[in-house]
Amino acid sequence: MEWLTNRNPAETNGVSHYGKERCGGYFLMPLHYPRYTKADYQTMPEWKVDRLLRDYGLPVFGDLAQKRDFAMGTFLWTR
Repeated sequence: MEWLTNRNPAETNGVSHYGKERCGGYFLMPLHYPRYTKADYQTMPEWKVDRLLRDYGLPVFGDLAQKRDFAMGTFLWTR
């Protein structure tokens, strides 16, 4: 199997050894974890909450209060 892992992507035309394309249609995790405080989430405008949830592939349903609560429950760590 070493010959599969050491191949240049250009040699495989962008197809992995599983037969699927390497890019496109896959969820990509943003590089950084959000660093907002609870106060930031409580005053964050709806468009920004929607964008944050979409960036992480999370559902964007409900009113603004529900979205904020969901974002805080997802991204804030208890200390």
